[in-house]
Amino acid sequence: MAQTREADAFLPILRGFGVPGDGVLVVHSAIGTLSRQGFRAEAMIKAFLDHMKNGNLFMPTMTWRTVLPDKPNWDELETPSHTGVLSEIFRTRYSTHRSIHPTHSVAGHGPAAATLLSRHQIDDTPVSQNSPYGLMRDYEAYVLTIGCGLETVTAIHLPEETIDVDLYVRLPETAAVYPCRDRHGTVHPVTARRHYSLNRDFPKFSAPLQQQGALVTGNILGCPYTLVSLRALLRHVFAALIADPRATLKDT
Repeated sequence: MAQTREADAFLPILRGFGVPGDGVLVVHSAIGTLSRQGFRAEAMIKAFLDHMKNGNLFMPTMTWRTVLPDKPNWDELETPSHTGVLSEIFRTRYSTHRSIHPTHSVAGHGPAAATLLSRHQIDDTPVSQNSPYGLMRDYEAYVLTIGCGLETVTAIHLPEETIDVDLYVRLPETAAVYPCRDRHGTVHPVTARRHYSLNRDFPKFSAPLQQQGALVTGNILGCPYTLVSLRALLRHVFAALIADPRATLKDT
């Protein structure tokens, strides 16, 4: 079978950066620029799955805009995400698991998907040590952003919540209970707090990581992309937050 245009665009990026085919790839996306130039979402997903054929592919399927304390019901299979067409097609047609969480769920495919998506409902904050991003710390994991940058990388909330949870997450007494129905019909009452709306500046971490060789940027037909080692990203942000608990916020 001939390689697709989408594979021609993305596979050299993943191979060139050394993303292992048996590791973990997390994709954040806004693919409008590429879609208008004929790139197909399904072909992009198939290219990622081809590269990760012995590994794991994940995409965020967040619902914090639509699942609210006064509209608390969430369904693993039925509740759509608001994180773009690529992640929604992946969620509905390719993923085998979705983490049980009312606001920050993640969809996944691969041998480690069940494990990495199994504990998101345990804690009451969105990106805790039990979230998929917390569990990914023990894996050879990489994050690819398409049409967006580090500002979309949910994993950066992990060090925020670890170092100074009360600065970044609303107080425990604000938590609500959300009935979350899994794909087998079991309803999990998930207690969840929400992030504060703060003026964050995640892209500030791009330059130092690029200097270390842990991050690359480029563009495909005018659509920017970033590819970064999750381990290096978290190590850098943890160190920054230990030195200054407000390090992910804009200076102003």
